[in-house]
Amino acid sequence: MNSFGTLFRITLCGESHGAGILVSIEGLPAGLRFEKIILEKALIRRKATLRGTTARHEPDIFQVLSGVYEGHCTGAPLCLFIPNTDVQSASYAPLSDTPRPGHVDMVAEQKYFGYANMRGSGIFSGRLTVGLVLAGSLAATCLSSHGIQTHAEVTEIGGHATPFDAVIEEAIAAGDSLGGIISCRIDGVAAGLGSPFFDSVESLLSHGLFSIPGVRGVSFGNGWAGARMRGSTFNDAFEKESEKFTGRTRTNHSGGIVGGLTNGNPIEFEVAFRPPASIAQPQQTIRKSTGEEVTLQIGGRHDVCFVQRCPVIVESIANIVLYDLWLQRRAELQID
Repeated sequence: MNSFGTLFRITLCGESHGAGILVSIEGLPAGLRFEKIILEKALIRRKATLRGTTARHEPDIFQVLSGVYEGHCTGAPLCLFIPNTDVQSASYAPLSDTPRPGHVDMVAEQKYFGYANMRGSGIFSGRLTVGLVLAGSLAATCLSSHGIQTHAEVTEIGGHATPFDAVIEEAIAAGDSLGGIISCRIDGVAAGLGSPFFDSVESLLSHGLFSIPGVRGVSFGNGWAGARMRGSTFNDAFEKESEKFTGRTRTNHSGGIVGGLTNGNPIEFEVAFRPPASIAQPQQTIRKSTGEEVTLQIGGRHDVCFVQRCPVIVESIANIVLYDLWLQRRAELQID
């Protein structure tokens, strides 16, 4: 539903064109310094500032509703509210009778019996990821004190490696959109996090990552390429160490995870994002009231390539999952 996590748990609600986005965060330690500037910097990374991103510009000035006192987290649930201020809903009125191709319009109507607020795609919008970034930034603060660092970056857009300027300009001129791939690496993770079968590290990361709107694939380590390798090549040989054995390997084809557990090597994965469904080109759809096929021209403000805004969102999900797993592992280590 709207909650995710076990010991570090977030609850998310709101709509793209509603009053705003609300995120509740449980599991933060009492006494954690609430560094507002760190959260603000993370939100800036998510903003639509690059060529090919939406003309909707939200200030993302968040309000602390509970869980902070005199600059520190209290240990109670931290509740943050991010108002929506740059909303233009009029362009969505004509779409109520003509579902947009590639969008959630038709299935949302079936799921919610026609009552869903689909302006700006409602609860399905990437707007809600602002809450993920806030929660993930706090998780990152907790993880960094234990030497765990996460970094994600765009490595491919529209099938092209950097620089991306030319392919983005081409898509804008054509009234089309582009998907892409984000690579992520997490350093400093100790061996032993995760639990087989259903709470394997890959399962939990994938669960969180697929909640990001537009994600269509997640690949760990060598991913699909590993299916074409032989075991003699794929197996990660242990590396000789001068000090005690830690399990460090010469290669990292498994992406830092074996048997669903972290193995002490960097966690490495890729996330594939689809092209945005809202494009400027005319598209064919069906008018629900008459059953006739009609041409649809989508207005409003939309990303041509939203993957450019997503590295911080991928990092946030990874940090949310890893901090929850870290808390669970700490609890295990304290058991006699």
